Amino acid sequence: MPVEITWWGHATCTVDDSNVRVLTDPLFARRLAHLRRRRGALPPPGAWRADVAVVSHLHADHLHVPSLARLAQGTRLLVPRGALRAVPALRRLTHLRVTEMAPGDVTTVGELAVRAVPARHDGRRLPVGPHRSPALGYVIEGEGRTYFAGDTGLFESMAKEVGPVDVALLPVGGWGPYLGEGHLDAGRAVEALARLVPHSAVPVHYGTYWPIGMDAVRPHEFHAPGDEFVRLAAERAPGVSVHRLAHGESVRLGVAR
Repeated sequence: MPVEITWWGHATCTVDDSNVRVLTDPLFARRLAHLRRRRGALPPPGAWRADVAVVSHLHADHLHVPSLARLAQGTRLLVPRGALRAVPALRRLTHLRVTEMAPGDVTTVGELAVRAVPARHDGRRLPVGPHRSPALGYVIEGEGRTYFAGDTGLFESMAKEVGPVDVALLPVGGWGPYLGEGHLDAGRAVEALARLVPHSAVPVHYGTYWPIGMDAVRPHEFHAPGDEFVRLAAERAPGVSVHRLAHGESVRLGVAR
């Protein structure tokens, strides 16, 4: 059975594997603080359906409480350890089955195993404050092995921590023209690709949200990362099949077994 990936925009994807639907970093908002959705229609209600949702870190564009509130009764929700303390609004989502995760933890959902892996990113809800949580990636293993990186910079043990994977969902941009520490741009994402050597890759986390007014100033910074990732991957990781999806588009990927 192939794995099916649907990209809804930003870091939100659905991974269908072994008859289990996994939703990554659900974000269904038209506007978030100073950010506005500039490309792609809002995901339809069908996108809210999942057996399990995973949250990579506590930043509001990845842990968005109003979007999580739309998930159906009984949906499993995996969040970084300490999230319930750092984000009190999570405790009001009593219709969800919340599990806190740390690197190395594994949760089984149907025939899937979802393993938390390290990420190099600021895991706090706010830039200042006492509450810290680990930033995570997740490896979703069923018929295939799919790595959702969340937000991360490169780190030396990435390939060892993640392990062999069939599909990599890698961030290649952000929501502004300047990416700080703990992020991948297209070039660094290709370096991650060369280390991980998956069979397939899908670029995410670009070209969806942009600060109000800035799209008229530096539009190339908003649109370019996906195409740049495709171009650089063809040069530096030619054995990897890269699928640049449009918002709401899906791809079915065979897996090696």
